[in-house]
Amino acid sequence: MIRFENVTKSFGKRQILRGVNLEIEKGKTTVIFGVSGGGKSTIIKHIVGLLKPDSGTISYKGIFIDHADETTLREIRKNIGFLFQSGALFDSMNIRDNVAFPMLEHQKLTKAELHYKVDEKLTMVGLDPAIVKSLYPEELSGGMRKRVGLARTLALEPEVILYDEPTSGLDPVTSDFITQMICRLRDEMGMTSVLISHDIAESFKAGDNYAMLFDGVIVDAGNKDYFKNSQNAVVQQFINARSEGPIAFH
Repeated sequence: MIRFENVTKSFGKRQILRGVNLEIEKGKTTVIFGVSGGGKSTIIKHIVGLLKPDSGTISYKGIFIDHADETTLREIRKNIGFLFQSGALFDSMNIRDNVAFPMLEHQKLTKAELHYKVDEKLTMVGLDPAIVKSLYPEELSGGMRKRVGLARTLALEPEVILYDEPTSGLDPVTSDFITQMICRLRDEMGMTSVLISHDIAESFKAGDNYAMLFDGVIVDAGNKDYFKNSQNAVVQQFINARSEGPIAFH
């Protein structure tokens, strides 16, 4: 569904991606692991055209995102939801208006239809619309803000969702709920997901396919069984959280 071919990206003199090759399978959850600052977020920002590669290509359903004009990108972005690490809610809007925002931007709905859809999405993520709709982001816990962010991400019923550290900073119960939600969206709606995370335990519950980004390239990738038994030293050191010092490229 999404394909990276020899993608490179630099910021100034620092090269972040050195030739990334990666395939995202339709209807599956792909987890991208990597060290902090290693370029994981850079990869998913390329998928929605927030960044352009210096070289190489990125395609979505056969459309080359890296060469797409703004009109094409706008249509692609309607089909790709992005759950930011912090939730990225609008502080000046209440929860109802936060969730409604993408629908108001991209859809023509009656007031009744809009209210119904907002309630539907909040309920999907385990929140009571009657309680939270009139609240503002600052009145919610971190876990609730993350759920509202997911509700807003689901507002346009995208084909793909990109998750940036979805369980970071959350308590175990909320982390497990988010993980179960990712699995439900895949199993019940056929959702394609791309997840970047340091939470190895939760990621192994949610994922189908895994890739390890290190030193700007994907050093190994495969399904869960393959990845857990990978012979790549970087992969093994990462998933086993060895304390033998920093990861070294082999």
